[in-house]
Amino acid sequence: MDIHSARKIAAESDLDLVEVAPDAKPPVCKILDYGKYRYQQAKKHGSKHKTYTVKEIKVRPRISEHDYLFKMKNTRKFLEHGDKVKVTMQFRGREIVHKDLGKKVFDRITDEFSEIANVEQMAKMEGYRMIMVLAPK
Repeated sequence: MDIHSARKIAAESDLDLVEVAPDAKPPVCKILDYGKYRYQQAKKHGSKHKTYTVKEIKVRPRISEHDYLFKMKNTRKFLEHGDKVKVTMQFRGREIVHKDLGKKVFDRITDEFSEIANVEQMAKMEGYRMIMVLAPK
């Protein structure tokens, strides 16, 4: 088909005339909605970035063994699913004096998850909270 008739058909149907194979003899063209085509190509190739969801686990400095095990089971589940985990320790009242108890709990968590997670943010104080972030390996 000649170029003039192809352009006329594309204009009548409110679509675009797109050259698909310029190196072919004769060149190959398609009549399509170019904006929609570009959107589908971008969606198909997609982003190469991995998105993470941040889950939060809250613990206390004097957490009981059962509560600790329950929360660590959930933490393991989140990490295996591919989510980051933000571990928050809330100090109340005079507990803030005993930051070493909180540090021991965080060291235990770090040791327990060393094979499946990296510590993305080491334990640090923010007011009355101590925060640590774990990311899956």
